[in-house]
Amino acid sequence: MDSDKLYFIYHIPGKKIGVTRDLISRVVDQQGYSLDEIEVLDQSRDIDYISDRELELQQSYGYRVDRQKYKDLYINQIKPQPMNINATEQTSTFPCPISKLKGRLMDEIGKSWETLHGTFEINNDTIKWIMENATTSMYTTERCYIYNKAFAKYFLVSTHSETQKFYDAITKRKSNGSMSYMKTDNRFQLIRDWAGERGLYTKGDTKTQFCKLMEEAGELGRAVLKNDDKEFMDAIGDMVVVLTNLAHLGNTTIEECIDTAYKVISKRTGKMVNGTFVKDAK
Repeated sequence: MDSDKLYFIYHIPGKKIGVTRDLISRVVDQQGYSLDEIEVLDQSRDIDYISDRELELQQSYGYRVDRQKYKDLYINQIKPQPMNINATEQTSTFPCPISKLKGRLMDEIGKSWETLHGTFEINNDTIKWIMENATTSMYTTERCYIYNKAFAKYFLVSTHSETQKFYDAITKRKSNGSMSYMKTDNRFQLIRDWAGERGLYTKGDTKTQFCKLMEEAGELGRAVLKNDDKEFMDAIGDMVVVLTNLAHLGNTTIEECIDTAYKVISKRTGKMVNGTFVKDAK
């Protein structure tokens, strides 16, 4: 039996060996361990293989061997019905109490819904914000809600961002030498998801990310001096990743920083002098 999901066999030394599809939810959120306290022994998309392998490893490490294979437990789990999120002009309401909201959101990772402020999506980053800002309904404790405008402002929904408007165009080279690109995915959110899954936001800070940025800037400088195109691209990509994480750890987003900068430079006038743009004095 194959699956489109990736299964991990994780080991908490001296404690247990288990299987999960989501290390962050299962090991960090539910069991309270950090990622540096565990090791991944194996992974596969084949649930039959992973179920047999878990029992083999439990036996070889001297742990109690589960009486049921993971695949049997997984198949027999009662899966909740898809969550129907009710979006109004001001709020998005979830059909469960706050005490059960995180689990329901984890089950719905990847789900999106439409609001007047754009398309919202459930992922590791937005779950954290929702849990910190959800409010119990005044009509029933079985429902809770968030304010759409606050959500959109924090995550800068792409359909309302100045940057999105700036880059939403067909791919072509302009007469001034610049390129305009069609936005095909939310790269910054993918970076945040990647960093969140690896514990960077719970264990990192702005100081360490700034030091990392300076390290990557040095790599970029060497690439420029050597005319190394591959290293040039790698270094710029690495710096964008670091800047995305640095912004998040500084309680903002890379999108907001770009939007703020663009609003300033879009109104700036000046001229090129010796290869450098010199802005007009105010």
